[in-house]
Amino acid sequence: MIFKICGLREKDSLICCEANNVDFFGLIFYEKSPRNISYIEAKELIEFSNKLVIKPVGVFVNHKISELKNIIKFLNLKYIQLHGDESQSYINEIKNEFKLKIIKKISIKSESDLIKVNNFENIDYLLFDYKPKLNELPGGNSKSFNWNLLKEVRIKLPWFVSGGINESNIKKIQKTINPHGIDLSSGVEQSLGIKSSKKINNLFRLFYDN
Repeated sequence: MIFKICGLREKDSLICCEANNVDFFGLIFYEKSPRNISYIEAKELIEFSNKLVIKPVGVFVNHKISELKNIIKFLNLKYIQLHGDESQSYINEIKNEFKLKIIKKISIKSESDLIKVNNFENIDYLLFDYKPKLNELPGGNSKSFNWNLLKEVRIKLPWFVSGGINESNIKKIQKTINPHGIDLSSGVEQSLGIKSSKKINNLFRLFYDN
């Protein structure tokens, strides 16, 4: 199982993730998010993570592509997550210019949303998340979709599931759909945008407890 914890902003949280063998940490570059991080702060965290095994992922929502390219260069990103409505041509332009891996979000509410599952090319991972309402953020809303929708779907790429995952339901996800990866954020926070090392430790202790 691959694990990613999104919205990190502090070194202590990063150290806690490393201790729990988390594979990726997400840096959110979306001003409306309470987990938004500045480029300077992100650079400091990335430089700190170079001593660790955990890998940084830049998370973007419909970012202006010229600005996205500058951020990729500035932070030397090897993984990015496109969490908006980015088109195939947008993806291709990034892939043609940079040697990096792309995680593409697909919002799920009903079976009709699954049509998009195998439509994207030139990406490396899919991430399935709760489909937000008009007044909600594109992610990190502490809400989950019906995971059973993914049971019968043939998905070509490795994929993450996200949205409202915490220590009370993480074992259920493994038993229900057994994804390649799990993406966490609000479920391991002590308050909005502030990660809790205690919650991270408890969640992984529970997950690995047979």
